[in-house]
Amino acid sequence: MLKEPKSMSECVYYTDREIGKGRVKTWAFKKICPKCGKAIMGKPVEKGKVKIRAKEYVCPECGYKEEQQEYEDSLTASIQYICPYCNHKGEIEIPFKRKKIKILNEETGKKTSTESLRFQCEKCGKDIDVTKKMK
Repeated sequence: MLKEPKSMSECVYYTDREIGKGRVKTWAFKKICPKCGKAIMGKPVEKGKVKIRAKEYVCPECGYKEEQQEYEDSLTASIQYICPYCNHKGEIEIPFKRKKIKILNEETGKKTSTESLRFQCEKCGKDIDVTKKMK
């Protein structure tokens, strides 16, 4: 059984969405500082406000910094899903590494490249993608 987040402040990433006839709930918890081990790392805070566009994560205790890409690649994504192909309910943990994939844009009819977390259904083995929200 996967540990679910109690609040969004515990997560770097969270989504709960429908994919075809299935459903996917995905989250990635923030990690504890690898240097001091006392606090949970997060985006830098300046004058009481979180700098959400910052390209780094900082430990509030010791000030240790880690680049955003390096930090996010070291996280684990927890996924609860109902497969859109076979209706199998499952849970899985995968590395939180987004990969570029090509998908068909229904509006334009053209293939576009987007970032996605891809995992396979435990029962039927088909790929299920949790794509980054497109603008």
